[in-house]
Amino acid sequence: MYSFEPNEEQKMLVETIGRYATSDLRAKAHDAEEGGQLPQNLIDKGWELGYLQASVPEDYGGFGERSAVTGVLAAEELAFGDLAGALAVLAPGLFVTPILLGGTQEQKEKYISAVIDSEWKPYTAALIEPAYDFDPNDLKTAAVEDGDSYVITGEKVMAPFADQAKAMIVYARMGERNKGFIVDRRDGNTEGLEVGERQKLLGIHALPVFRVTFNGLRVPKENRLGGQEGHDFAPVLDSARVAMAGLAVGLSRAAFEYSRDYAKDRDVFGVKAAQKQAIAFMLAEMATEIEAIRLLAWEAAWMLDNNKPEASQWAYLALTGATDMAMMVTDRAVQILGGHGYIREHPVELWMRNGRGIAMLNGLAVV
Repeated sequence: MYSFEPNEEQKMLVETIGRYATSDLRAKAHDAEEGGQLPQNLIDKGWELGYLQASVPEDYGGFGERSAVTGVLAAEELAFGDLAGALAVLAPGLFVTPILLGGTQEQKEKYISAVIDSEWKPYTAALIEPAYDFDPNDLKTAAVEDGDSYVITGEKVMAPFADQAKAMIVYARMGERNKGFIVDRRDGNTEGLEVGERQKLLGIHALPVFRVTFNGLRVPKENRLGGQEGHDFAPVLDSARVAMAGLAVGLSRAAFEYSRDYAKDRDVFGVKAAQKQAIAFMLAEMATEIEAIRLLAWEAAWMLDNNKPEASQWAYLALTGATDMAMMVTDRAVQILGGHGYIREHPVELWMRNGRGIAMLNGLAVV
């Protein structure tokens, strides 16, 4: 039996992140979206809240233990402020969390503390591929063993901060299974790695994402995630799915609350818009769907934390439900604002564009 009540530490984390999301991320989101760049001090402030550090054991430089439930709570609060900002703050987790889940003792000692010991640094991962039918369980990027190295060939898209990342994890097909490989750019041995121009997307304009091409990139055998034995890809993918579900809930909650407050304040033919039955029904359905997916994401995360055999199924359901919910809620938020919903001064149009991306952004956050 599990509880739906966050513990005291989780409540404190949610409150702290919530203040940052509202006072900092939300306040800067419009200008960052229009300018195509998040202020570095904004990312640094979010990093200093210590979510990732609190998810890492003391042996590797952190001060806590990983919890997918806590990660989902943090992701929701961050996305309530701004999705691009949330993904930027969480980006180093794309590198750290998979190593924590599947890395060797040597890999954990070598890489994790270097990421979390001080200020935010650009570490990332490359999972998504440029295919309309992209399936994270059937990657086209391939890794082949060759002497003392693995040779990686393929192409990835939407890799955050790939242009400046000190190291990244690239996921590739090896035989019948997906495996992660640590590409450490600090050693200068990156022949065959090409980072293209920054990609232009429908939303998250403030987050720099890049196409990355691997033309026979050689990765030392010791940099295979999990070493010679490799690692299980499923926990990484499941953690990415619940992370994106949590982000979708936060994004949708922001759109719901903004449109609800607008409708309660807006006069239409002598009454408040929220008193119109059509608007009231939309708001009720939006709230219902948000709460349903929030509970589903929490349950999936709890299953991951407790190594339940059905965790992968529930993580998939959480992301699938969150994808539909985010698009419905953000679209209705635009409708509720009427003509104002189409004006860029109101944030609902940004939330709708970002909501459309939930289906395609799986892999840009891991908790």
